[in-house]
Amino acid sequence: MTTRIHEILKKYPSELLNEWLTAMTAGGVRRDALMKEGELREQCAEFLRLLTQATEQGNLTDVTASAFTPAREMLERLSRSRSLQGFSPAETAIFIFSFKQPLFDRVRREYAGQAEVVAEEMWGGTLLLDKLGLYTTEVHQRAREEVIMRQQQEMMELSTPVVQLWDRIVCLPLIGTLDSGRTQTVMETLLQRIVETGAEIAIIDITGVPTVDTLTAQHLIKTVTATRLMGAECVISGIRPQIAQTIVHLGVDLAGVVTKSSVAGAFNWALKRLNQSISAPGQRVSGKA
Repeated sequence: MTTRIHEILKKYPSELLNEWLTAMTAGGVRRDALMKEGELREQCAEFLRLLTQATEQGNLTDVTASAFTPAREMLERLSRSRSLQGFSPAETAIFIFSFKQPLFDRVRREYAGQAEVVAEEMWGGTLLLDKLGLYTTEVHQRAREEVIMRQQQEMMELSTPVVQLWDRIVCLPLIGTLDSGRTQTVMETLLQRIVETGAEIAIIDITGVPTVDTLTAQHLIKTVTATRLMGAECVISGIRPQIAQTIVHLGVDLAGVVTKSSVAGAFNWALKRLNQSISAPGQRVSGKA
């Protein structure tokens, strides 16, 4: 059984579309800098068409029903697109909420003199549009969170570069705090680089790590262990006096880990470990017997 709302949507599609666009312009809802009028008109027309189809069976309350699936999918695409374009969640939701004015004006004109009918239809329309508007907000928020998480992942990957210092020697300079998520990225990046370069020694430099607590030390030990399982030796550099005292105070056991105070010291140790040396300027690099 169809509803009066559906009959109005079906009877006045062009009028509702034009009145809706006018209402958005008058209310300052439009953002011409982010979206052109033609694109906005297309979105409004598509929503009206899908809303008309969804309400054909008389359902104005359950927007999760299968009849509303096309409308929800359209709103999801719209919300994600607007999130990337720079619209706020409120501006995205107002796209739906602003349709109340032309719809309710049409209800009042269509059923003038029938106060109870007008009140009933306006209440049903309010519930419907509020649910759809909140749905766009939820999708918009999820899209923003996905973008933020992707950016965080990209920044994390950029903050863990593994550079090849010499033949069979790579170095991973760490900057900032180490947590479980970043440690996993550090470990995966380092191990992959070891495979790609055939490195036999990996230097993990923590000069840029502000503090070392028990958790950070445990993460470092796990990385060292994983490196050894790949057949490479690991040396930790950048152990400043304050960090050394902290590690001793925490009782962290680094007895089986080679440590150096600087990258230069670690690099020198690695060269000796591989029986290599750097000759004076102008001379070729040689290996020791």
